[in-house]
Amino acid sequence: MPVTFLSPVINKLVYLLEEQVNLLKGVHKEAKSLKDELEIIQPFLRDAEARQEKGEISEAAEVWLKQIREVADRIEDVVDEYCYHLEKQRHHERGLIVDFLRKTKHSVGSLKPRRDIASEIRDVKESLSEIKERGQSYGLRPFEQRSSSTVTNVDATAVDPRLGSLFIEEDELVGIDSTSKELTRRLVEGPSTRSVISLVGEGGIGKTTLAKNVYNAEAVKQHFECFAWITVSQSYNVEKVLKIMKSQICPNKEEPTGTIEGLTDLLRQYLKTKRYVIVFDDVWKIEFWEVIKHALPSNNKGDRIIITTRNTLIANTIIETPCDLVQELKSWSPELAWELFQKKAFRFEFDGCCPSELEQLSRKIVSKCQGLPLVIAAVAGLLSKKEKIKFEWQRVLDNLNYEFEKNPKLTSVSKILSFSYHDLPYHLKCCFLYFGIFPEDYLVFDQRICRLWISEDFVIPSRTNKTMEEVAEEYLSELIHRNLVSVEIRYGVEKWCRVHDLIRDIILTRAEELCFCQIINENKLRFKGKSRRLSIFGTTKDVLNLVGDNSKIRSIFVFNVDELTESFVISLFEKFKLLKVLDFEDAPLDKLPKELGNLFNLKYLNLKGTAVKIVPKSIGRLQNLQTLNLYDSLVQELPIEIKKLRSLRHILA
Repeated sequence: MPVTFLSPVINKLVYLLEEQVNLLKGVHKEAKSLKDELEIIQPFLRDAEARQEKGEISEAAEVWLKQIREVADRIEDVVDEYCYHLEKQRHHERGLIVDFLRKTKHSVGSLKPRRDIASEIRDVKESLSEIKERGQSYGLRPFEQRSSSTVTNVDATAVDPRLGSLFIEEDELVGIDSTSKELTRRLVEGPSTRSVISLVGEGGIGKTTLAKNVYNAEAVKQHFECFAWITVSQSYNVEKVLKIMKSQICPNKEEPTGTIEGLTDLLRQYLKTKRYVIVFDDVWKIEFWEVIKHALPSNNKGDRIIITTRNTLIANTIIETPCDLVQELKSWSPELAWELFQKKAFRFEFDGCCPSELEQLSRKIVSKCQGLPLVIAAVAGLLSKKEKIKFEWQRVLDNLNYEFEKNPKLTSVSKILSFSYHDLPYHLKCCFLYFGIFPEDYLVFDQRICRLWISEDFVIPSRTNKTMEEVAEEYLSELIHRNLVSVEIRYGVEKWCRVHDLIRDIILTRAEELCFCQIINENKLRFKGKSRRLSIFGTTKDVLNLVGDNSKIRSIFVFNVDELTESFVISLFEKFKLLKVLDFEDAPLDKLPKELGNLFNLKYLNLKGTAVKIVPKSIGRLQNLQTLNLYDSLVQELPIEIKKLRSLRHILA
């Protein structure tokens, strides 16, 4: 069954059915029925999410998706509450003198939560049935009922936001001139065998611009006999791509009966006698190359293929001979970024140079662009239309994130950067969004983020012998290969990760839409609505008031807070009794209250860099705890109760 945001909830119900064998028959029956209903809804959900990512979804269907998310949260709440009460009761009974009367009393008392969960599940199932029927009335249908083709056609009227990369003035080719000349030389002077050059890098780095510049070079035009430029994109159709290739390479040839095999054979036979250069721009899937390569014969005439992609893994997989090349494009240096900015922002005035009174503000704006030429050019183009005064420049700097979302001149940049998010499978989307929890420019240790994903149930258990940690590392590697997460190696072995500011802005926009997390910064709640995750920046003052009655929170993070008192921590434990994640890394915490033992659901506890000296004995009740990080804390010894933790996977100290 494909993964959606319902998958973890279904797994919860499976756990309830398999592990809690003492469920009454009524509860067992209702839980199984609800699980079956959720599995039926999953294909409808995939259809809705697929349409949502393409902007093809109605407002009514948007509301439908939100209602499904709320039901999923409610089911998780019901199951977690039940397990919480069950564990609380077990703990209470262990502390009592075991006599017949008391045991009987508590056995009878235990019936109430069972009846409550049966009633709650029935209510949820009824709500779910109504929501499913509404979804059908909005035109949603099971995803499996759609065309069996793995690809879709792009709307013919849609304008590709990357269009500007194909048409750029010569004097704007700052920073790529030497690379362009070297690639041109490789095309013309390289070996006689067919070779593939892959240009790889994050969105907006200039792959398309570089490829177009090389493709249009006079030396290339004179050297090759056949030319084709194909923009592939996320939504492509192999047959359509082959037809476009035919129209560019051999337009006068009669088209075979519209089959992929016929078109492939036609192109292959024609190109056998020609020296050709073909560009496949914006490749997202390795499956594309596995099919299209059969139309591209190696005829020892020095044929060349250029591929642009954001995914390093695709570029490396395409390598088949020593002649093939992967050219990785990096963010531009501050000097090159500044040169491009000046050419675009002051193209028709000030002799193409920034006036001194605007230089400080301009350099701040350029640094926000993260060395991405597409973004630099877009922002500079916007500023070229503004009055050249400090007030206007400051206003753009202050509202740059808003401008990317709302200003027509910049929304194409945001769309280009968002393509990478939409291409992610569901389980990686959750992992990617998790980087929004951390502050801007925050470096997070790879093992920390992987253990957090596991604690959040984002990591799907492997059907092979891989550990959960190994699977999580594969998830992180894929995000790095897709150029969504950048990595910094320390001490030769440690891997530290972060996301660029512009990527983080996209994460936060998406996180707000999905109620993925809440961020409290400077006594302000960034996102409205109820969320599972709370990230506290700067201060703990008024946090509980700002969060209000949101008891759904399962994960809490604190960053750079001024103080973290014992009373505040106890209040957190009492208010959010179903917490799964507590991350206090480097927080000013010197005491961990015994109330910690009430957090039955807790899987991850990070006390790294705190002044905590004693781990309370009550930790022995945290039967779900997987990770305990005491590294760089003041803890000298662990209580004997630590031996009771049957789920513990990591003690870091």
